[in-house]
Amino acid sequence: MKIKEIIAQKDITVSLEVFPPKQWDKLEQSKATVRKLADFNPDFISVTYGAAGSTAGFTAEIARDILEHGGTPLSHLTCVNSTKQKVRAVIAELKQAGIENILALRGDIAAESNPAHREFHYAAELIEMVKSEGDFCIGAACYPEKHPESESVASDLVHLKEKADAGADFLTTQMFFDNALLYTFKDNCEKAGIDIPIIAGIMPITAIAQIGRSVSLSGCTIPKDFADLAASYASSPEDMRKAGIDFAIAQIRDLMESGQKNIHIYTMNKPETTAAVLAGIKDLL
Repeated sequence: MKIKEIIAQKDITVSLEVFPPKQWDKLEQSKATVRKLADFNPDFISVTYGAAGSTAGFTAEIARDILEHGGTPLSHLTCVNSTKQKVRAVIAELKQAGIENILALRGDIAAESNPAHREFHYAAELIEMVKSEGDFCIGAACYPEKHPESESVASDLVHLKEKADAGADFLTTQMFFDNALLYTFKDNCEKAGIDIPIIAGIMPITAIAQIGRSVSLSGCTIPKDFADLAASYASSPEDMRKAGIDFAIAQIRDLMESGQKNIHIYTMNKPETTAAVLAGIKDLL
């Protein structure tokens, strides 16, 4: 089923994100983890593509497995470090497997990449290709605090509008930890004429080490209340885990109670953490 149809039909959606293994010998273990997450009956499960498309084959394999077990997969696809020929081949593979949903991403630029040799420069170019290659539902990424490489919020919105105009059916946000940022972002999108659904991406931070990685990868702001919480539990991993889950629950509850219909949880392949978060919002679903 297409994700845009799920969003249109349901008052609230909750989806999950998983990542594939890096080696084939870990594939069955990863599938077992994904099936545990599928048991929570999410509205869809997105499968990441890996740095520089390094897990492309695994992404398609996990997505097929989700589909075969009755779930709705969203297959990530990146382009900046690839060729148009290779990207078309991946799209054809997904089409043949019956996968209807693609999250079209530029991807992280490889350090050795030469701009003059790139066949893709922006996600909007990939969205146009996916749209031309089949009847896919296409998602795109967005950053409530702007993309780390953008010069300004205004320029970031211009590029986001290009994604929507190219054919994106919905947007999923990068992680954020201050809901006020999302509310402002949605207002800015409306003013910019970006009127496709926005799915709020939430990552439960259950270990101190995750904070630095999250900031490094996405440039997101860590609000003072969460920083204080982390400092309080720095010497107690189990207390930090519980506090991080409680923070994510409170964040999602505030979003839902404020009218945010669509929630996406970055699970980090942790079924137990995901189960605890879902239990904390069960009464709102």
